[in-house]
Amino acid sequence: MFVVLFGTVIAHNHKCVAGPQAPLIPVNFLTAWKINMSSPVKILDFGNASIRTLHLSWIAFFLTFMVWFSHAPLLGQLKEAFDLSDQQIKALLILNVALTIPARIIIGMLVDRFGPRITFSALLITSSFFCWGFAFANSYEVLALFRFLCGFVGAGFVIGVRLIGEWFPAKQVGMAQGIYGGWGNFGSAAAAMTLPTLALMFGGEDSWRYAIASTGILSFCYGIFFWFRARNTPRGATYFKPKKNGGLEVSSWGDFYFYIAMTVPLYLALAVLSWKLSPSNLGLLNNSATNALYVGLSLLFLFQVSQIWKVNIDNLREGVPEIERYKFKQVAALDWAYFVTFGSELAVVSMLPLFFMETFELSAVMAGLMASGFAFMNLVARPAGGYFSDTFGRKRSLSLLIVGLAVGYLVMAQVDSSWWIPGVVITTMCCSFFVQAGEGAVFAMVPLVKRRMTGQIAGMAGAFGNVGAVTYLTILSFVDTATFFTIIAASAAVCFFLIQFIEEPAGQQTELLLDGTVKLIELT
Repeated sequence: MFVVLFGTVIAHNHKCVAGPQAPLIPVNFLTAWKINMSSPVKILDFGNASIRTLHLSWIAFFLTFMVWFSHAPLLGQLKEAFDLSDQQIKALLILNVALTIPARIIIGMLVDRFGPRITFSALLITSSFFCWGFAFANSYEVLALFRFLCGFVGAGFVIGVRLIGEWFPAKQVGMAQGIYGGWGNFGSAAAAMTLPTLALMFGGEDSWRYAIASTGILSFCYGIFFWFRARNTPRGATYFKPKKNGGLEVSSWGDFYFYIAMTVPLYLALAVLSWKLSPSNLGLLNNSATNALYVGLSLLFLFQVSQIWKVNIDNLREGVPEIERYKFKQVAALDWAYFVTFGSELAVVSMLPLFFMETFELSAVMAGLMASGFAFMNLVARPAGGYFSDTFGRKRSLSLLIVGLAVGYLVMAQVDSSWWIPGVVITTMCCSFFVQAGEGAVFAMVPLVKRRMTGQIAGMAGAFGNVGAVTYLTILSFVDTATFFTIIAASAAVCFFLIQFIEEPAGQQTELLLDGTVKLIELT
């Protein structure tokens, strides 16, 4: 596995003949395995433009996560500087993820419309100003505002999904997406490991400000660099755009209503976050502000429905040509799979250090080190999930990884103070492997649904991941940890059932050029 991930993999030169005149040659299992083994991505081949684009992309995503979670390792100093209560700290943590849900939908539309190059550059540069606003805030209200705005940078993941999908063929896109997602996600861990030391080097009571601001400087500079170095597509390739902006294009009236129903959980999650900030919970908002948010979310939902109607009404009345059809159930199943995988990861990472500290009576440092194993698996697990998907089939790989995730959480539910600590660490990392490999398998399939809407599909799936985190953390506030892990496992069982409705991407996908020419995109 490490050879695949961190070294140059020598690909076999097997080629398959396809077409009406190709003979039907029986292929044994060993031959098929050798053909499949040609898929790993050669990450050290810097002479390859696709590989250079992959590295450009994951570094950009890595920096967005550094900016997004730059506050987390410095909360102690920040709390002291502003004399914050525990409730105010919790409010900041909620605000940090609140905007990410709608932002991923918005960024998905923007990347499909304007392309990854300009969208990623603009996001990195804009986010640096939000980061600096937070770093040099002089009151809690300003601090809260810029922490809320920093949530927008969490949508950066969506951009690279479309970019990687443009640069890699179907047989490699899973592993490429896994490297992009797994290595980029490590930005939050990198922030946790480096920013406290950086603050110590700066010294003084404002050292935390300079440490956080430094991530904004990196983001700003890399945004400019990305603009000059990145390209939306390989030379000569066409960047397909949606016919209309404002929502996904669907292929039937049934899919139209299905799509609207799938937007409801996004608004319910935002309503839950509003409730958490209300007087009945954290008390950051008064009753009037909370009610205004509920009304605003209702109006936003109605507006989104009107946009979905506007985008689709003409095509649905006239009938969508067979050549442009796709099945929305593919999108919905991937949304719920990411709800379980990424949603549970965010929730578990949030609660695991405290769980270990209380269960085994450990220091905060030791508990944090134990829990870090869950996040560290991203470097290997997510690329592995993409590799499995490329090699063994999309649907089969995702199904097996979801089963492994369910079993992992059921085992986690059994952990108590009688367990051997090294055994707990191993259990945690094994569970984490299936969780994050499942994430890789989800996004190995996202670019193969409908090319011109990959950004929007990725945005919706990403938003469902955040909805999952909100859901699981809300559940955790009402139950004990054993029940919490069991509920995640049960939801994974439901997800496994939904995944069985996915149709394995195969054959070719069609897109129309502006002159009406049909472009065929290989899915296998």
